[in-house]
Amino acid sequence: MSVAVRAFLKSSLAWLALGVTLGVAMAAHPAWTLYRLAHVHMMLLGFVAMMIFGVAYHVIPHFSGFPLHRPTGARVHWWSANVGLAAMASGFVLRVHLPRTGTIVLAVGGTLSALGAYLFVYLIWRTIDGPARLRAGAARSRSAIEQGGRAGRRPLSVIDTPNASPPAA
Repeated sequence: MSVAVRAFLKSSLAWLALGVTLGVAMAAHPAWTLYRLAHVHMMLLGFVAMMIFGVAYHVIPHFSGFPLHRPTGARVHWWSANVGLAAMASGFVLRVHLPRTGTIVLAVGGTLSALGAYLFVYLIWRTIDGPARLRAGAARSRSAIEQGGRAGRRPLSVIDTPNASPPAA
């Protein structure tokens, strides 16, 4: 498991603990429901999204057969997403008491979170496509498999033909 994957999974669990704690506090003190937007963002962007990011950074390279495009970008994404979410949650809380300051903090946090999400889309998209040099090799391999690899051999079928008879029992 890479450093970025581990960081996203652990931060996801940390956000879950923080979000649940705030949820319990709101249940115990109904007046604190003023902070529900912070709670919702901690749970959805903190727990759910961070977990999805971590799992995707681990699974997509394996499924696509290509290495993660720019692994450093995943670490930048982690910082952007977590600092952005911390600022957003703080902004939602501050906005209740200091509307002007809270809105500024919220806007900065939202921008950082959005930049992290855009970076995630870029990295995963490029990982699915793979590097140009590896895409060309993968296409040649696929072609060789379909053509049987050597002259005189029957081509390997990747897709079952609809008229094929079932094997004898």
